[in-house]
Amino acid sequence: MSMNNKQRWMGGVVLLGGGVLLAALLLKGKEEIHQNNVEQPVEAVQQKKNELEAVQLQPLTVDVETEKRLLEEQRRAREKAVAEQEARAAEYLRMQQEAEAEAARRAAEEYAAMNARRNAAQQSSDNIPPELVEDEAEKQKRLAEEKRIAEQKRLAEQKEQQAKSSEEQKRKAEAEKRAAEKKAAEQKAAEEKRKAEEAKKKAEADKKAAEEKKRKAAEEAKKKAEAEKARDLLENGDRQWMVQVALAANEANADALAAKLRAKGYKVTKSPTSKGIRIMVGPSKDRDSADALRKKINSDASLNMKSAWVIDWVPLDKRQ
Repeated sequence: MSMNNKQRWMGGVVLLGGGVLLAALLLKGKEEIHQNNVEQPVEAVQQKKNELEAVQLQPLTVDVETEKRLLEEQRRAREKAVAEQEARAAEYLRMQQEAEAEAARRAAEEYAAMNARRNAAQQSSDNIPPELVEDEAEKQKRLAEEKRIAEQKRLAEQKEQQAKSSEEQKRKAEAEKRAAEKKAAEQKAAEEKRKAEEAKKKAEADKKAAEEKKRKAAEEAKKKAEAEKARDLLENGDRQWMVQVALAANEANADALAAKLRAKGYKVTKSPTSKGIRIMVGPSKDRDSADALRKKINSDASLNMKSAWVIDWVPLDKRQ
């Protein structure tokens, strides 16, 4: 038996078996549908009979509606049964087709194995059928075409992979560049902020130093003016007698005592010495006037300055 006849015989057997299986399934489905159609009307008649016995005085329209509902339910049941039977038939047909395809695949494999054995054993033999030679040539041609297509597909995939890799590297480089630019911008902004803060702090320090310098200069000028004024009064005027009320340890205490005396209406003069700052009231025209002023200050309980005394005050460089 030749290979072609064997293949035809196997295909006929598969088709015949599938047809018999399909016919059996269809016959079984028809019997199930018929049985459902017979059983359902009996149940519907019994249900209708029960309803008539339970309610005999209902109008005729109720029976008609009940009949319509029963018929509709029967129709839906038949349609459902037919649909299920068609689905099973389609499934059986699919299984038959798969069985046929499997049989054809196995026949092709056996045919290919047989050709391989014949080619290996009888390459130089003249008994090789022409159809086998043609089939082998077609096979080689097909294999070569498949190989060419596979190679083209591999090259295309390789090219696509290279393009994707290049694009990915480009995106990565752009992302790194953007990240570096962002980081540089942040660093620059932070540096500018730091410099601005430092400049602000320096400006504030300079301003504070200038204000402190200005304050000290004003204090020095004030002290110098007071000293010049006192010197002028004592050296050039005719009033030489002063009442010394206290000797302050520092400038703050001296200012506090001077403010207290000025609040009482006294004319106060401050004079720095090696032991502290001298607080004096006056000058008076003569010693008696100065002594009367001393007594007044000592007797003033609000001032609490009971140790005041009269001095003939002159600058140190004029003293003998």
